[in-house]
Amino acid sequence: MSRESSPELLLNKPFSWLKNTKSLKKFIFSMKLQDLQFNDNLDQPKKGKIQNLDDPNHFSDEILLQIMCRVPQDCKDANFLVSKQWLSLQGRLVRSVRVLDWEFLVSGRLFTRFPNLVHVDLVHGCFDSPQNLCVLLNLDVGSFHVDLDYVNCGLCVLSAEEIDLGLKVLANGYTNLRKLAVVNASEMGLLSVGEECLILQELELHMCNDRVLFGVAAFGNLQILKLIGSVDAVYNGLVSDVGLTVLAQGCKRLVKLELRGCGGSYAGIKAIGQCCHMLEELSFSDHKIEDGWLSALSYCDNLKTLRFVSCKSIDRSPGIDKGMGVCPALERLHMEKCQLRQKRSVRALFLLCRLARELVFKNCWGLTDDIFGTGNICRRVKSLSLEGCSRITIEASLVGTGMGKRGKFFRKK
Repeated sequence: MSRESSPELLLNKPFSWLKNTKSLKKFIFSMKLQDLQFNDNLDQPKKGKIQNLDDPNHFSDEILLQIMCRVPQDCKDANFLVSKQWLSLQGRLVRSVRVLDWEFLVSGRLFTRFPNLVHVDLVHGCFDSPQNLCVLLNLDVGSFHVDLDYVNCGLCVLSAEEIDLGLKVLANGYTNLRKLAVVNASEMGLLSVGEECLILQELELHMCNDRVLFGVAAFGNLQILKLIGSVDAVYNGLVSDVGLTVLAQGCKRLVKLELRGCGGSYAGIKAIGQCCHMLEELSFSDHKIEDGWLSALSYCDNLKTLRFVSCKSIDRSPGIDKGMGVCPALERLHMEKCQLRQKRSVRALFLLCRLARELVFKNCWGLTDDIFGTGNICRRVKSLSLEGCSRITIEASLVGTGMGKRGKFFRKK
């Protein structure tokens, strides 16, 4: 072996190969090729991988909807700020809306923004209440902006023609609608909803009258109905025995019925009891029913809950005790903010509800020991609640109901 190629000499001269210019250029060229190939591999995305995990628009709508459904309720309101896609998806998840601007419904933007609604509240949108007015009026039906001359002019309600147009647009866009609240609708407007929304189950109707109830009778699957005939200082309506009879014959599947500011008499209440065999809860609020009607409630064979709220009187002429009858399935009697100053009227009510197991009296006026003592015929009472009835003593409440030590007694001042 030559001396120049010996291992010892190579170790002593480790960089001697750099003197060979051809070898050095070949080495540098090969390194550049490797570097270019490496950069190309980094720039090319792998198949089946997401290019940027931080960009939510690369997810499908189905995946994003599943993610949004699992977001806490208090955080969902900010989802629409992410992008237009998220704004559209957020609208799909909304099921209930309260419409404040009637033009938003008539123009069709409501359906574009919220395509899957099942509950629509149109009460506030039915009033012409500009938002730029400084006075805010709080009523039982809601809060409204009014001017300083409200006492003379009152709240302005949209015409029945405008309401019917909005209901027609609503019915065409939401055939799966299940709950609706509206003011001043006519018979034709409700018929358009009844023809398209076949599964509507709950209806809240303000400012109604007998003629409007002909349209309500078209809802064959209706289960919950709230009728507001008149509200003091807001609007007036008239519901009589004619409307109640039409309602009873058309909506035989009613489970819950609330009558507020409605009129009528014995005949109308009797028709409801005879036709609505599935009725389990019946409520009266500020009723204007003629005297002698109370005994008609005995025709409600399956009635379980009877409620009176803000009634100035129950029945001034209930008739004789023998003709009063009884509600055979009644379990609960609830009285709230009612005038109970007439002993005869209260006794007739206790006779009608003598099989009830729960009695609730809350903030009732005129209820004394003597008047409440007529409830000693309610021998099946297991629970008694008295709140805001300061004129009743504990002794009178226990002895009056005949409950003794078998039931529960709650009393709040």
